[in-house]
Amino acid sequence: MALNVAFLSSLFVLSVFSSPGNALSLNYYDKTCPIAESIVTNTVKTATSKDKTVPAALLRMHFHDCFIRGCDGSILLDSKGNNKAEKDAPPNGSLHAFFVIDSAKEQIESVCPGVVSCADILAFAARDAVVLSGGPTWDVPKGRKDGRTSRASETTSLPAPTFNISQLQQNFRQRGLSMDDLAALLGAHTLGFAHCSSFESRVYPVNNDPTLNPTFAQRLRSLCPVNHKAKNLGSTNDPSPRTFDNTYYRLILQQKSLFHSDEALLTNPKTKGLVYKFATSHKAFTEAFVHSIIKLSSITGGQEVRKHCRVVN
Repeated sequence: MALNVAFLSSLFVLSVFSSPGNALSLNYYDKTCPIAESIVTNTVKTATSKDKTVPAALLRMHFHDCFIRGCDGSILLDSKGNNKAEKDAPPNGSLHAFFVIDSAKEQIESVCPGVVSCADILAFAARDAVVLSGGPTWDVPKGRKDGRTSRASETTSLPAPTFNISQLQQNFRQRGLSMDDLAALLGAHTLGFAHCSSFESRVYPVNNDPTLNPTFAQRLRSLCPVNHKAKNLGSTNDPSPRTFDNTYYRLILQQKSLFHSDEALLTNPKTKGLVYKFATSHKAFTEAFVHSIIKLSSITGGQEVRKHCRVVN
């Protein structure tokens, strides 16, 4: 589903992160690097054929990038010296598939040196991740610049799985995102895997969360035993973790969502209504998701086009 230019142009001033010099456009690379998107798409396809967890990783990476300093590729920078970068902070500890962005960047630099930002490559890859998972497509606004700063300490501003609806609303509002955007964007939880640490507070002590289906809670406890030491234990986000669908919303209504922040959508009349709407209409969900991810990905903040995505120029 493609959004028109007039609609897109209204998005660029919505956030405190946006920079006046970073207005985006759909035809930004038409003359300077028209092959960029196809290179990214093919790279994501190849990686996904070898590792089915790649799409969920890329979509989450894009979200976590945009929520810190705008969509500026700061999540891609490596730690250096005494500076611990975003990617090495606890909330991003399970992020992977950075090699996909590195590979796409290397290929693009070989044909269009110094033109396409890492932030744009990540935005393209997130779109391709959704499409390859059976979800909708959209025209990605282009022209983001790459940031020169990445601090692990700033990841505390990411929305947490323990957030209540007031915390979620404030977190999204600070980025120019509405309650409609909140409800739609959390639907990205339809893809991927969650580690025990992100939902254990809901299942321990036993009966700690009355909003959680008891049978489902018992299943989660079996997956995450008390005092376990394994770092890779957890649960898929829903029974179809590689398919972009509206199962996430149906699970919320069944009291079988993983995170407190998911269940929190039912505690506000606006978002509760949207959960019901999206649970019963896949079309309504995908249309809302496209609208909201374009809005999120249009939050800009960078200054340069990096030659290598892991280091500043």
